[in-house]
Amino acid sequence: MKVARLHAPGDIRLYDEAEPEAGPEDELIRVTAVGLCGSDRHWFIEGGIGDAVLSRPLVLGHEIAGVIETGPQRGQRVSIDPAIPCGICDLCTTDLAHLCRDLRFAGHGTTDGGLRTLMAWPRRLLALLPETIDDIEAALLEPLGVALHAADLGKVEPGMSAGVFGCGPIGLLLIQILRQLGVNRILGTDPLPGRLAAARALGASEIRPPVAGRNGSDVAAGPPWPQLDVAFEVAGEDGALHDAIAAMRPGGRVVLVGIPASDLTSFPASIARRKGLTLLLSRRMRASDLPRAIELAATGHVDLRSLISTRHSLDEVRAAFANLSRYEGLKVVVEPSR
Repeated sequence: MKVARLHAPGDIRLYDEAEPEAGPEDELIRVTAVGLCGSDRHWFIEGGIGDAVLSRPLVLGHEIAGVIETGPQRGQRVSIDPAIPCGICDLCTTDLAHLCRDLRFAGHGTTDGGLRTLMAWPRRLLALLPETIDDIEAALLEPLGVALHAADLGKVEPGMSAGVFGCGPIGLLLIQILRQLGVNRILGTDPLPGRLAAARALGASEIRPPVAGRNGSDVAAGPPWPQLDVAFEVAGEDGALHDAIAAMRPGGRVVLVGIPASDLTSFPASIARRKGLTLLLSRRMRASDLPRAIELAATGHVDLRSLISTRHSLDEVRAAFANLSRYEGLKVVVEPSR
């Protein structure tokens, strides 16, 4: 089979390797589509993410769709839940399995991800796809699940006002979810004009560029912020969090979804304290979020297709990561079996 492995920052190489063997609890999957995520960008540029660093050549990619190759479900199209919790700890026996201390995650640490033509994955973590979702769209179901989890943390209710600070793919999915939840006033911010235009097209009632610089310094003059009920920081930059805090009403909630490059986040404590804000950190998605994402997409309540900007074969994986690194377009998708 063909595999792409990251050896060091910026150094991704293609190999021919032996096909994986599926265990008794696994299925062999032919990978049809893999979305590249902001976290893949961290791995590619920095050789790690947060406190996890590259320790061996790693197959990236956790936004995965494929086709079952063996057994009674052969030919079934599936979306893959990339998280493998231990299943027995105190967190796994509640609704916190996504926080399992021994969780393994596709394309992270020492667990290979989807940038290969074949992979073996636990049967229990495969979700069947309806015909109304094609393989390319299915590569966005995992980020849609992440957006759903973030919205839940924000305790969004009809009639609220909300802000999305960072309008990459997850931010744009959040805007669509907020519309579905009855939020009428949605502010979207991003430094890239193309992303602001996408935010407007997908439901933001107001768009504007950021005010604070990327690291929260060099604050420029700008129009007054609205006083929002809830905000989602989806850029992984201090500047986006500073803007979110400035835009909040007293007593509001700020959900941090973005992942900072330095593994450190700072914010103006005096303003946040004066407003009595609640800050929450969102980690990935829960197992229950993938079926919800499939239902939303299958019924046409979210638009996945318009977020896909470029498609590459596995042979073109270096070009795919070049697009991702330069923030060209929105969602970059690799099709390993093409």
